Amino acid sequence: MTHQLESCDPLETRQFTLAVRRLADTLSYGTDHSPFRGSGHEYVQSRAYQPGDPVKSMDWRVTARTGRPHVKEYEAPKRMPVYLFLDTSASMTISSQPLSKYAWAVQIAGGVALACLDRVSPVGVVGAGERPLRITPSLSRVQIMEWLHRLRHYRLDERTTLASRVAEISSLLSQRAMLVVLSDLHDPGAPAALRLAAQRHEVVALQLRDPAEDHLGGMGFFHAREAETGTAFLSRGRSVPAADAAVAAELRRGGVDHLVLRTDRPIAAPLREFLRARGGLNRRAR
Repeated sequence: MTHQLESCDPLETRQFTLAVRRLADTLSYGTDHSPFRGSGHEYVQSRAYQPGDPVKSMDWRVTARTGRPHVKEYEAPKRMPVYLFLDTSASMTISSQPLSKYAWAVQIAGGVALACLDRVSPVGVVGAGERPLRITPSLSRVQIMEWLHRLRHYRLDERTTLASRVAEISSLLSQRAMLVVLSDLHDPGAPAALRLAAQRHEVVALQLRDPAEDHLGGMGFFHAREAETGTAFLSRGRSVPAADAAVAAELRRGGVDHLVLRTDRPIAAPLREFLRARGGLNRRAR
C-alpha cells in the first residue's frame, strides 16, 4: 500500500535549513561555557624528549626539575555517540499552532545534531514510528541534512513504537551512548523503557506538547479511542500539569533528564538552559 506523505511545516528548503542552523548556533553559542564543549585533549603523562617532538609540547616544569627535556603526551577524549529518537507517529502531527510538535521535533533534532558535530560527536537517528528509519552515528553534515529533509514529510497513519525502539537499540549498543528522545510521550510504555535504558546509557527526554492538549485534562471518566492504535478504552482525565508532573517524577527516579517544550512558547532558550544545567549532551565515554 502506498502512503501519501505530508510536509510537516510551511517552510521552504532554504528557510528550514537556516532555522536548523540558527538553533544549532544558539545551542552551541559561546566557547568555554558552551554546553557542547568538551575538555579537548586530556593530559596523560610526560616523557623524555625525542628528536622531532614539537616544541609546543614541551613540559617545562618537568624539564626544569629533572634537568632533561620532557614533553607532554595527550590522549584525545572519546566522545559518546548520540542517538536521536524521533517520534514520527500520528499524534505528533496534530497541531493548533503554525508548527506542530513533529515540525518542532525535526528542527530540534537538526539543531542538536549540528551542535554535536561542532564538538566532534557522531550522531545517528532512529525513527520511533512505523517507518524503518535507522541511521548509524556519523560525523557527516551532508548525511544529517539528507535525513532531516526526509523527516520533514510524515504519514497520518503511523503508530508510535517509541518504547520498543528505545528498548531494542539500547540493548544492542556495546558502548555507553547518549539517547535523546523527541516525542510527546503518548506511548504508555515509554517512561519505563527510558528508565531501563538509563541504567546503561545517558538518556534525555524532550517532550513536545501542543496547547490544545491542555483542554483534555480535568474531565471525569470518559470513553475514548487511541488515535494511533484504534484501541477503545475507559479513562479518567487528569490535569495536564498533574500528568506532566507524574511522568517527570517517574523519569527523574530512573535518572532520565526530562524537559517539556510547548509549541506555543519559545523553544530555543529553555532548551539551551536545560542542556547547560545538565552539563550538555556531548560527554566523554566512560
